[in-house]
Order: sequence, then C-alpha cells, then structure tokens
Amino acid sequence: MSSFQIIGGQRLHGSITPQGAKNEALQVICAVLLTEQAVTISNIPAILDVLNLIKLLEYLGVKVEQLNTDTYRFTAGNIDLAALETETFYRQSASLRGSVMLVGPLVARFGRAVIPKPGGDKIGRRRLDTHFIGIQKLGAEFNFDPDNKLYRIEAKELRGCYMLLDEASVTGTANIIMTAVLAEGETTIYNAACEPYIQQLCRMLNGMGAQISGIGSNLLTINGVKNLNGCNHTLLPDMIEVGSFIGMAAMTGSEITIKNVKYNELGIIPDSFRRLGIKLEQKGDDIFIPQQDSYTIESFIDGSIMTIADAPWPGLTPDLLSVFLVVTTKAQGSVLIHQKMFESRLFFVDKLIDMGAQIILCDPHRATVIGLGNHLHLRAANMSSPDIRAGIALLIAAMSADGTSTIHNIDQIDRGYQDIDIRLNALGAKITRM
Repeated sequence: MSSFQIIGGQRLHGSITPQGAKNEALQVICAVLLTEQAVTISNIPAILDVLNLIKLLEYLGVKVEQLNTDTYRFTAGNIDLAALETETFYRQSASLRGSVMLVGPLVARFGRAVIPKPGGDKIGRRRLDTHFIGIQKLGAEFNFDPDNKLYRIEAKELRGCYMLLDEASVTGTANIIMTAVLAEGETTIYNAACEPYIQQLCRMLNGMGAQISGIGSNLLTINGVKNLNGCNHTLLPDMIEVGSFIGMAAMTGSEITIKNVKYNELGIIPDSFRRLGIKLEQKGDDIFIPQQDSYTIESFIDGSIMTIADAPWPGLTPDLLSVFLVVTTKAQGSVLIHQKMFESRLFFVDKLIDMGAQIILCDPHRATVIGLGNHLHLRAANMSSPDIRAGIALLIAAMSADGTSTIHNIDQIDRGYQDIDIRLNALGAKITRM
C-alpha cells in the first residue's frame, strides 16, 4: 500500500491543466461496445478506475490501441460473451463501480449481460434500482444469483417506452440511454440526469448515428436505430479536479492559473466558491486564483448561516462536497455542509478534527463547520484515505497544515487523480510518494 508524505505550508505558483473527466470516461468507454466499428476517444485520464475499465474491455475481446498518451482507439468487433462467466471477469468487474454501465451496451447489442454487485468507494449504499428498472421497462429480464452475488440480464427484444425515473441518477441515466439507442421505437426518459457528462455521452452517440433529442434537459427522447457507427470523441476537463485545484489554492494562500477548464460547463461551481469568499477570475477559458491570505463566508440575505448542499445538475455536484468542507475550515465564518446523497461520505471529518478543525458532525449527512480564518493552524497528522474525494480533501488539508503529514491508502486518490503528486510538486508542493 502506497502513501504520501506531505510537508505543509508550501505556497503554489504557476499553471496546471485538469485531466480528462473521470466520470465521462467511464460512460463513453462502455459505449464503445455498442458498435463493431472503431471509436477513438481523446483526453482519457491515466487513472486506476479508467485503466481498469479498459483492461476489462480488453478481456471481453475489445481491441484497444493506445495512439498517444491520452488517446485510445477501441474496436469491439469480436466480443467473447463466454468471458462474462469467468472468475477473472467477476473479480475485475466487482472491484470497479463503473462496470455496471457495461449492462446497457451488452444487452442492447448482444441481448444479455452478467454483472456482479459492483464495488468502488465505501461511501454508503449506492443502489442500482434506477438502472435496472429502466432497462427492465425496455424489455430486459433481471435475475439475481444470491449465492454468487451476480445479476444475469437477458432481453429477446428491446422496445422503446415512456419512463419516469425515480431519481436523476447519472450512471442510471447513462445505462438506460445506451440500452435505448438500439431498442425498437421511441423511448422517453423523464427526470433524466442532465450533467455535462451525460450531454457528452448523448452527443457521442448521436455522432455514431443515434437519434437523441432534448440533450441538456431532464426530458430525453430517443428513437432507436438498428446499428451504430464509429466516431471520434474528446472528453471534457474534469470539473471535480478543477474544483479541487481552486480549494488547494485557497487553503494554501496560493496564486495559480487553471488552464482550459471549459468554463461554461462548470455550472455553479465557481460561484459556490465565491460564496465562501474565494476570489477567482475567468480569463478566456482559464481560471485565475489570486493569492488570498483570508476569505470570509457569505451569509444569506436574511442573515442566516450559509448552507452548501449537493443537488442534481445544475445543482452542486456531490463529488465536490468533501473539498468544500475542508476549504471552509480555514474560512472566516460558519457554514452547514449538507451531503444528501451518500450517508458515509462525511465520516472523514474526524481526521480533520484531529488536525484542529472546528467541525460538528450533526448526522451522517450534515456537518457544521466553524471557520476560524487565520486563527486556524491545522496540525500535521497520520491518516488514511477512505475514498477518492475524501482523499483529495485530506491532501488539501495536509498541504495547508503545519509540519509533515502522512496519508496512507493513496490508491484511492490514484483512482481519480492522475499523477497528482508530480503535477502539484511542479507548482511548489512538497509531496513524496512512498
């Protein structure tokens, strides 16, 4: 198990470019199974979750060619469905949450899929009902094997229909879209997730010959086609990494420029940081964060305490709540962080409390942070990363702390952030991988 050793108190200087979007990559890489023709995808981040998904596709028979450091060509012309029944497939897919999005493409093109209960972050219950109910409505049958913890899905014929999703699940919406594009007739999905990554998936599929309208809204209409073609596709920058870099700059009092962020795709993320008193400027398609020795949290118009809460797009993405929480510890003022989706994602705050942060964990979903401004001097600590997003939040805390901290289990951070130590050290951080 690898670890980071971080010497805190270093100011960062310079510019950094965000990697390609992890969450988009997992969706569009699964979508290559929908066609036997070549699909070329650029700006793919070299992170564990994405690389493991690519290995899983190779095991299923997809021809994978790496054209350069971040561009791959996928050709799914000779898929071995027998591989779905092997121990190797079970083991690899069970450890990767994104593997659940193989179901839609496999069922749409081949009429069957096998998938174990997927793994991923230990951040609370992440149910699959939305995925499965939507795909069932299109004509698939699900059977769960409790002894082997396997889902077996078969569909003799897929037909379009109207469906109202019980929640605007991003991966659920993606899975249903990928099933519906090859179903006969028209499918209408209401309460669909409409994150930029879902929009990107829809645009990619339309480039392959699908007929999807309503992109960017929560009402999608899909007219099924008989087959799809190849295409070229480029991933968006990772908005979670952009937000993480903004948080790092604020916590360390640094002046940095984040390059090529696709600013118009960031939604309310920049303004949410501004509500914490953090200054940032849009310069073309870059974000400039000036050196700021202190920042003060706004209150609402009626004077009540500021609340930062996640919500379906265009609300604030839940993947950034951990970053917002750690950033508020060094702000002046108080804030309520409300993580609505996952009941275990705030449990890392005990590590921040050990470092000297003033946080009250109200319940599994809410934490009140009393920001002490420049009066807060976080202490160095020895800690372990429980998941990707908590891991980056702990790294931000360690970078702003007095002394030398150690973070264990950094494989969790590597799952979502490419070469994060190398890239931050180039800005002046002092992070050693052990």
